[in-house]
Amino acid sequence: MEKQLKVSAIKDGTVLDHIPSDQVFRVIDILGLNNIPNQITFGTNLESKLLGKKGIIKISDKYFEAADINRIALIAPQAKINIIHDFEVVEKRVLTIPSSIKGIVKCMNPMCITNHQPIETLFSTIVEHPDIKLVCHFCEKTTDRDNLKIISNRH
Repeated sequence: MEKQLKVSAIKDGTVLDHIPSDQVFRVIDILGLNNIPNQITFGTNLESKLLGKKGIIKISDKYFEAADINRIALIAPQAKINIIHDFEVVEKRVLTIPSSIKGIVKCMNPMCITNHQPIETLFSTIVEHPDIKLVCHFCEKTTDRDNLKIISNRH
């Protein structure tokens, strides 16, 4: 059987692969990809041996900082990041969920000081595979993955 690319290759940039199909548009939003001039190609509901169906996002000439990687890990912890130079994968990164999350998630407690004062949020993570929970450093409210409100990265 002949192998065929469903999404074209990029010369230089980043490929986010193995994103759950239902999270592709959320990843695009939280990374602020709709606000950058780079060429972006994405696919969703692609066949995957690992997930059944997966999503993929390819961004030309763009590489991500640690905070962006942490945003992705919170909603698609099984995603893979491939760094591309001259059409070749030069680095593969497996996402890990950090022990603390600073400034990228909104606290769900309406009474939390971070929702009323210009204070950056800070959470400790609790990983209970496959679930992730965040505990607010300030009010100690626990939020599960389904209720995470990720602060978008607007470039």
